[in-house]
This record gives sequence, C-alpha cells and structure tokens, in this order.
Amino acid sequence: METFLLFISAIFVNNIVLAQYLGNCPYLGCSKEKGVAFGMGAAVIFVTIMATLFTYLIQMYVLIPFHLAYLQTIVFILVIAALVQFVEMFLKKMVPPLYKSLGIFLPLITTNCAVLGVAILVQRKEYDLVTSMLYAVAAATGFLLALILMAGIRERFEVTRIPRSMRGVPSGLIMAGLMSLAFMAFKGMIA
Repeated sequence: METFLLFISAIFVNNIVLAQYLGNCPYLGCSKEKGVAFGMGAAVIFVTIMATLFTYLIQMYVLIPFHLAYLQTIVFILVIAALVQFVEMFLKKMVPPLYKSLGIFLPLITTNCAVLGVAILVQRKEYDLVTSMLYAVAAATGFLLALILMAGIRERFEVTRIPRSMRGVPSGLIMAGLMSLAFMAFKGMIA
C-alpha cells in the first residue's frame, strides 16, 4: 500500500513539474509534438533512474563516510552530466531523428532541475535504496505525464484559431499555469 501511495503522490499530488516547479525548461521547450515529448520524457526517465541509483550509492558509500557531504550538489551534477553524455551518444548513434528533434534540450537534461531535484529529495527524505528507485521511477513518470499532456494540448492549439499575440510561448505559459492549478486538485488525496 505504501508503494502505491508513493507512486500516486509522486505522479499526481507532488508532480515534479506541476507541483514542485522543477524541470520547466524541457517541459515548455519539448512539448510542441507528442513524439518529441515522449522521447524527452523517456530520456529523462532513464537519466533520473540511473542518476538516483549512482548518487544514492555515492552519497552512502563515499560522501558520508569521508565527511564530504558538502560536495553533494557538485558530485550529483557530475554524475548527471556523465549520464546525459551517455544518452546523447546513444541517441545520436541509434535514433538520429529523435536526436535532431530534441536539439539543444538533450544536453540541457544535465541542468534539468527535475533530475537533480529527485536525487536530492531522495537524500533529504532518507529513503532506502529500493524506495529511492521507486520514487525516481514515479517522479520521472510524472514528468513524462506532464510533458505528454502539454504536448497534446499544444498540438490542439496548432489547429485552433488563437489571437496572434497569444500564439506560442504566451499560450504555453498560460496552459502550464492552468495545468498546475488542475494538479493542485490532487492535494488532499494523500495526507
């Protein structure tokens, strides 16, 4: 039951994008098409899960025993950057169309606050390794859900008559705010 609550909480109630406002750059930048949004979401899921695993192990077996916990943020960013380089090389070699469509947003996963936020939240909440991995999967799934929902809405905007001044970024920001308000309705589901 606790695992189910952890998933519901991370995906809906405390969604990393819509409730905690982390990872807004790729959320707005890669949500114009569902295919690109899914590719970015999948890349973020992979990086978040692997980053959580490696940062957890580094925190428990290197930083804390050697009293280097003050280096946590720098070390975590280095781990995330290395993982993003791996994903970038993989996509460039294996899925060139997705690599081209993600463009500048792929290397920006390195500075994606959602990935770093999950790695740090896991440490602050003092989860064990299994719970940390479950939380990472759920939080990254919540990121993917937000990205896919936003991409669906923005694709509908392309065929809808919208005043010229509201096209593009203005309508995207308004929709992000409205989606965030909608996800606030999930507050109170879990105490």
